[in-house]
Amino acid sequence: MPDLLIELFSEEIPARMQARAAEDLKKLVTNGLVEAGLTYAGAAAFSTPRRLTLAVEGLLAASPATREERRGPKVDAPEKAIEGFLRGAGVTREQCEVREDKKGAVLYAVIEKPGRPAAEIVAEVLETTVRNFPWPKSMRWGAGSLRWVRPLHRILCVLTTEAGSEVVPLEIDGIWAGKITQGHRFMGGAPFEVTSFEDYETKLKRSKVILSPEERAQTIWHDATNRAFAAGLEVVEDRGLLAEVSGLVEWPVVLMGKIGEDFLDLPPEVLQTSMKEHQKFFSVKNPASGRIEGFVTVANVETADDGATILAGNDKVLSARLSDAKFFWENDLRVAKQDGLEAWTARLANVTFHNKLGSQKDRIDRIAALAREIAPMVGADAGLAEQAARVAKADLSSEMVYEFPELQGLMGRYYAEAAGLPAEVAAACQEHYSPLGPSDDVPTAPVSVAVALADKLDTLTGFWAIDEKPTGSKDPYALRRAALGVIRLVLANGLRLHLDRLVDAQLLRHQITTDGNKDAAMLDDLLSEIAHHGVFGSAARTIIEQARSDAPSWLPVVENHAPDVSDDLVAFFHDRLKVYLRDEGIRHDVIDAVLAMPNRDDLALVVARARALMEVLNTEDGANLVQGFKRANNILTQAEEKDGVEYSFGADVKFAETEEEKALFAALDTADASIKPAMASEEFAAAMTAMAALRGPIDAFFEAVQVNAENAVVRRNRLNLLSRIRHTCLQVADLTRVEG
Repeated sequence: MPDLLIELFSEEIPARMQARAAEDLKKLVTNGLVEAGLTYAGAAAFSTPRRLTLAVEGLLAASPATREERRGPKVDAPEKAIEGFLRGAGVTREQCEVREDKKGAVLYAVIEKPGRPAAEIVAEVLETTVRNFPWPKSMRWGAGSLRWVRPLHRILCVLTTEAGSEVVPLEIDGIWAGKITQGHRFMGGAPFEVTSFEDYETKLKRSKVILSPEERAQTIWHDATNRAFAAGLEVVEDRGLLAEVSGLVEWPVVLMGKIGEDFLDLPPEVLQTSMKEHQKFFSVKNPASGRIEGFVTVANVETADDGATILAGNDKVLSARLSDAKFFWENDLRVAKQDGLEAWTARLANVTFHNKLGSQKDRIDRIAALAREIAPMVGADAGLAEQAARVAKADLSSEMVYEFPELQGLMGRYYAEAAGLPAEVAAACQEHYSPLGPSDDVPTAPVSVAVALADKLDTLTGFWAIDEKPTGSKDPYALRRAALGVIRLVLANGLRLHLDRLVDAQLLRHQITTDGNKDAAMLDDLLSEIAHHGVFGSAARTIIEQARSDAPSWLPVVENHAPDVSDDLVAFFHDRLKVYLRDEGIRHDVIDAVLAMPNRDDLALVVARARALMEVLNTEDGANLVQGFKRANNILTQAEEKDGVEYSFGADVKFAETEEEKALFAALDTADASIKPAMASEEFAAAMTAMAALRGPIDAFFEAVQVNAENAVVRRNRLNLLSRIRHTCLQVADLTRVEG
C-alpha cells in the first residue's frame, strides 16, 4: 500500500492562516480520496511560512471495481420516463437488461466501474483542492487563472511503495508536479529530491527547515526560557504570540536583548503590548520587581556574529517605538493630573456610540445613573459607584488607548490613580469591562461589580430598545457575551437582583429625553423607584399620579410602557444561563422547571433551585418521583377534562379505604410541613429531599389503589388526593417540564 506526500510550495503564507490551511488541505484531499474509493490508514498535515504539507499513510493502490444495478421503469413506460432513466444511469437502451417481476417486464441498468490507479485519483483530487482552496484572501499573479494566498512556485506529489517512488502526473496552470523541493530561503542550499515523507522531513531539517509548527514553538519557548533563566529573568508567557511567531520562521533562532533604561519606568503592560503588537517580541521580566527589563526576538537565520547585528537593528527600531509609547504615557499623565479624567469624558460627547443610542457621553450618563441604583444591591457606596461610572471610560480619549485599544480600562486605572481618585474608583476603571469571556476573572470589589453590571445592562437594554438583537449566529455587538458577563457577575458574587426591574428602568432611560430640571428630577425619582421596586410598585404609581398635573414630556412613555421588551430580554438571559450551566451537567428542562416558579428574574435564586433539583433527580428516588408525579398529573388532568370540574381541595383521610392510601395522606402531611418552611427560607436542598421522600408512598399507592373507583365519593376523594400530590410537588418546581 503506497504512502502519499504532497507539498505546496509558495511565497510566505501569513502566520494567522497556516494552521487552518493545513487542516483544510488534509480535509479536502482525504475526503476526496475516500469519495473516490481510496481509503487510507492515517494522515498528518504540516505548515511552515512557505509550504503546506500533507502525508497520507497506507493508501490503497487502486480504487476497487464496483457493480451497481439500477431498477428502471417498465418496458412499456412512456418514452420520456425511459429516456430520463437511461440518461441518469449513463447507459443506452441496448445495454439494459429486461427482467420479469410481479409488475411485468422492467428495465435494469447494470453499471460496472473498473478500479482506477491511485495516481490518477490523487491527481484529480489535488487539482480540485488547489483550484478551490478556501483561503480567506487569495491572489492571482502572472497570466494564469489560479488563485493562491501568495504565488505558488512548486508542487511536490509523490507516491511511495516498497518498490520505490513515483511522481503523480499533474499540471496546474503550468506548474508540473515533481519530487523536488527546497529548504530554507537563505541557508537551505540547492533544491533536492525526496522519495518519501521520512526522507523529506530529514532533508528539510538538514536544509534548516523544521516542518512541524509544534516543534518550532517548543524550540522557541525552550531556548527563550533558557536564555532568560541564565540572566536571572523569566519570559512572560503568551501562547498566542508563540503560535504566531512559530508561523513566521522556518528555522527559529532565539535572541535576547535589553530594554533601554529610559523606558523601564513605563507600565509593564505598555511595554509588553508595544513590543508584541509592533515587533512580535516576547517580554522578559524581573521576577523580583515585576518590571519588564528585556525582550526575546526570534530570527529566521543564523549569523556569523550570533545575532549581534540583528539585535542592534531591533534595538534601534524598538527604541523608536518605545519613545512613542513614553510620549503618550507622559502626556496622558500630565492631562490626568492637571485636568482630571473628566476632561477626557467631556470629549466623548463628540464620539458616537451608536447613531440610535447617542454619544459615548450619553451612555456614560446612563451607566452612572444605573450604577448608583445598583450600588446598594451589591454592597457598594452609591457615590463611589456613580463617580467610577463617570470616569471609567475616560481613557478612551487618551493617546495611549488610541494607539493601543487593547489597553482600555487598564490605562484608566493608571490615570485614575495618578489623578488621586479613590482606590475603588481606579479599580473599577479597569475591572468594569470584565468578564470578557468564559475564562476571564470576575470582579468582586463592590464598586467594580456595580459599574460592570451597569455597563453591560445598559448595552443590552439599549440594543433591545432599538430592536437590534442577535439573530442566528450573528451578534455584531457582542450581546451574548454581555449577557454571560451579567450572569457570571451575579453568580460569582452571589447577588440577589431583580433583573426585570433594572431592565425596565434602563429601557425607560433609553426612551426618554427630559425637558428641564424639574422633569429630570421627578424622572430620576421614578426610575430609581422602578429599579428597586418595579414598574407597578405603589411608590411608582404615586409619582406618576403627581406628574399628571405637570404633564412632563416623558409621562406618556412611562404610562405606555409594556413589559414585552423587558420580558424578552430576561428570556435572553435565561437562554444564556442554560448554555452556561450546561458544563455543570444541569439540563435545560431542569432550568425550565425552576423558571416556572416565582422570581424567575433572580438568577442566583434560579440557579440555586436548579442545582438542588438536579441533585435530587440524579438519585433513584428523585427520578422515580418524577414518573409518579406525571402519572398522578395525567390521571388528574384527564379526569378534570372529562368531568369539567377542578379537583383541587377536599381530600379527606376518613374516606381512605386502603393502608397505602392512608400512608400517602400521612406522607403528604409530612412533606408539606417540611417543604413550605424550607422554600420560605430558600433551603432548596431540604425541600427537594422532602419531596423525593414521597416516591415510596406514591409508588405504593398506584400499585394498590384504583383511582377511578366505582364509588363516586371514593373516586372524588382519590382525585383530590392526586391534586395534593400535584400541589405539593409544584411548590418546589414545575415537574411537568422535566423530561423522562
